[in-house]
Amino acid sequence: MKTVCERLFALREEQYAAFQSRLMPTIDPDLVIGVRMPLLRKYAAELDRTPQKAAFLRELPHTYYEENLLHGALLSRMKDFHACVTAVDEFLPYVDNWAVCDTFSPAVFGRHREELLGWVKKWIASRHPYVCRYGVGMLMRHYLGDAFQPEYLELPGRIESGEYYVNMMVAWFFATALAKQWETTIPYLEQRKLPAWTHAKTIRKAIESYRITDEQKTYLRSLLYSTEGNN
Repeated sequence: MKTVCERLFALREEQYAAFQSRLMPTIDPDLVIGVRMPLLRKYAAELDRTPQKAAFLRELPHTYYEENLLHGALLSRMKDFHACVTAVDEFLPYVDNWAVCDTFSPAVFGRHREELLGWVKKWIASRHPYVCRYGVGMLMRHYLGDAFQPEYLELPGRIESGEYYVNMMVAWFFATALAKQWETTIPYLEQRKLPAWTHAKTIRKAIESYRITDEQKTYLRSLLYSTEGNN
């Protein structure tokens, strides 16, 4: 939409665009405008109160990276769970990079975990890498605390993917699970249930965490494979 693009370009910082592009090798640098996230969220708050919001959310696919960030910021502000989760489900197939995928997390999801779980399972089962990544991210965010059930580990544990950004999220999930649910999660590493690359990345990320004790880190190092791959 022309008005939205004009506003985004008015907020542009060319040096920031160059910096962002280096972080996202899968995105054409010409499609990165260079708008900082606080400004995008401020603009989302303004747009949220206008009739233009609905038109923008319908305008898929977007062209620019920041349009997708703005879309996610608007979804994060939605207060009706069913409308929000439906809108997220419609948007996810258009997500084409890790940054957009990881940036938006509607607050309303945290108040509807029981209803959200079916959607999370659907997203994790998707062959679209960023739909799958988003599902694992939501499982990590909402179901490793007081809502945790041991069987939730099986959802990312069963993923077989050649996608780097999917496997990195699975490693992030299990590293977080080790911090929050050590006794239930550690058998996944002890029994080598994860692919070798994901196994090693999980341990590396967990060792970097301040939530893992020194004793636990020593034990995790003993579970590393002799070779970890090149990534």
